[in-house]
Amino acid sequence: MWMGVNIVTVRGVIDRQVAAYNNQDIEAFIACYADDATIIQTDGSVLAVGREQIRAIYAGLFEQSPDLRAEIRNRIEVGPIVMDEEFVTGLVFPGLPPEVHGAVVYRVDDGLIQEVHLYG
Repeated sequence: MWMGVNIVTVRGVIDRQVAAYNNQDIEAFIACYADDATIIQTDGSVLAVGREQIRAIYAGLFEQSPDLRAEIRNRIEVGPIVMDEEFVTGLVFPGLPPEVHGAVVYRVDDGLIQEVHLYG
């Protein structure tokens, strides 16, 4: 516990989300997110709000990128916040390079991802 936050639960939901991403399992992936979760891009713009928008974006990504894989190279955990350094390969999506080295910052509450910030 860290200030009332169960770190194991926080880490667990992020690990499940990464595994679902790597398996391109959209249902398991979406199950890690709160109904009103938000994904924010590097420039501060909102990529998606809510499970249905997240599903639409990532289902398309999974479909177009059969070799998609995220490797977590480093992780920092502070209470409900997890920051992963990721190296993503196998991307096939308009406007994205085939490989991305970046950071993803997650905020978890009540065992679900509430907010994601993408950097890279």
